[in-house]
Amino acid sequence: MSDPQELRTQLAQRNQQLQAIAAQLKTELFGIDAIIDRVIDSVRAWYVLPELVSRPVIVCLWGLTGTGKTQLVRRLAQLLGFYDRFVEVQMDGFSNGASWRGAQSISGMLAKSCVREGEPGILALDEFQRFRTIDNKRSELRVERYQDVWALLSDGRLPPSLSLLGDIESSIAEAAFDAERAEDSEAQLRFKLRSWEAKELQRNLKLDAPLMEIMAWTPEQLQERLRAFRESGEQRWETDYSRLLVFVCGNLDEMYEDLATSVDDCDSDADIFHALTGKLNVIDVKQALNRRFKPEQVARLGNEHVIYPSLSRRAYEQLIEQGCVRYARETQSRSGLRFEVDASVREQIYANAVFPAQGTRPLFSSLHAILGAGLSKAALWALERGAAAGDSVGLTADGRSLIAHWRGQSHAIAAPFEINRLRQRNNADFRALLAVHEAGHGLVHALLFGRAPQEIKIHVASFEGGYNAYTSRKVWSRRNLLDSICTSLAGRAAELLIFGPELSSSGAESDLRKATETAARMLRHLGHGPRIGRSDVSNDSEDNLCTDVEASNAPIEALLQAEHARATRLIETHRTALLALVDELMDHGQIAPARFAELVGLPLERPEDALDPYARKLAEFRSAGPERLRA
Repeated sequence: MSDPQELRTQLAQRNQQLQAIAAQLKTELFGIDAIIDRVIDSVRAWYVLPELVSRPVIVCLWGLTGTGKTQLVRRLAQLLGFYDRFVEVQMDGFSNGASWRGAQSISGMLAKSCVREGEPGILALDEFQRFRTIDNKRSELRVERYQDVWALLSDGRLPPSLSLLGDIESSIAEAAFDAERAEDSEAQLRFKLRSWEAKELQRNLKLDAPLMEIMAWTPEQLQERLRAFRESGEQRWETDYSRLLVFVCGNLDEMYEDLATSVDDCDSDADIFHALTGKLNVIDVKQALNRRFKPEQVARLGNEHVIYPSLSRRAYEQLIEQGCVRYARETQSRSGLRFEVDASVREQIYANAVFPAQGTRPLFSSLHAILGAGLSKAALWALERGAAAGDSVGLTADGRSLIAHWRGQSHAIAAPFEINRLRQRNNADFRALLAVHEAGHGLVHALLFGRAPQEIKIHVASFEGGYNAYTSRKVWSRRNLLDSICTSLAGRAAELLIFGPELSSSGAESDLRKATETAARMLRHLGHGPRIGRSDVSNDSEDNLCTDVEASNAPIEALLQAEHARATRLIETHRTALLALVDELMDHGQIAPARFAELVGLPLERPEDALDPYARKLAEFRSAGPERLRA
């Protein structure tokens, strides 16, 4: 485009289109406004001035399942006007259920599409995490499909399938060999290209001839074409897909392993989980990728990594509101009745359907189970009692059932509200045990780390117990590790102090495992004991490790005993604060950070990213002279 004014006009128009697309996406996809802005910014140059693009634009979307990665890519392709030039490949090997040879390669998938060589198109590589090329021991895995993806991600130029051309040449040679030994002249007709072979030949050799014509070629004609291709001076072997916009989508559980694999995911507060996952960055992504792919393969994915946090509470509420409106409208279209869905219904849907670590899929299935069936039953009940088209039917919830209301009459409808019922611990003894145990953990953690737990709960559904959630740390000093062990043992210490040895429960089993693992790691792996060398079991003669683990068992036990005693002393010293936490848990089932600080009377305001005072220690060392240090 030579006219500068015309170019500026085009740029302005396309930028406006992108802004409109971003606004539209934000009305359809809740809770990911920042993600949408980031993606739109990443594709801006590719869309606004594609003439400048000389290699594929790669945007990687990582997040937990059900957070809208694939949905965003599909809708963006549609709004950009590229839905007819959009190819989606499931990298786990189940794309389109295809079994023919072309489905073994990305080039084959692109060849079947409307994406033309040298022109813009959109390629989505979904479930990319399942395409791993190394195992947990960093041994190479055999991967049969889509091996050309790495060449595509490198520069967008795909080489021909030389192995396929070799197979065709071998087939021609075998047919010729058989023909020479045949007694009848019809043997010359035995060789014939199969349709998929002809299609691949047409694509790889960039032939203009129709498919039917290629299939009718004699072995001599095919050999001549293959010979000319190999001897071509132009060497136009590669297929140019350098103007593709490539979305790499996947779930990297390694990146979320301390969060997404928690057994209490249905009980975690959505906003707290959202804040935790929002701290993940590109380094976390690359570390997770390095566990699945070779370094040079990770490098080809580039640095445009967009990380989805889990959805916030407000995002879930918006999805629920949208779902309630949709199901009410659908039921009205079938029955003629208008439905007013009360806030109590939305609250029960949230309580029973939101699993923060599992994305939106459990929510959508629960919405269908609760409202899809519930509204139909409510409509049937009202119609049987004489309701007419245009009448209004109310729908409320009481924690156990949906309740339909029409002209002063009510009808209870069974609903799957089991999760919320499971959270209620009505047994006084069980609540007392859980409250004491979790209060012990929370109190000692706050005293040692200077901040309240992110949440404490005994109203949980996913297992028979309660839990504390703590802020993660990027650096663990020896002091931090000891404090962590003390915190792990504090639940048991609180039980022993209040209930006595005979009534201490089995609830500390996982705590003891965690404390023992941390203590063993400190002494055997991190050099925080009298021995510096790493001690471990070894199965390989090349593993140069100290294998005498027995010698560290006694020091590990002594360390655990010392930290258990420290936890007991802390709880005894802060007895009043412990009981305040116990009472709050028994009354309300959970404690938020602000309420925790209020109850224990401690100024728990330490920044979440605070470390030990390494900078101050460095300054002290710098200011101290050599003589003072020797003294």
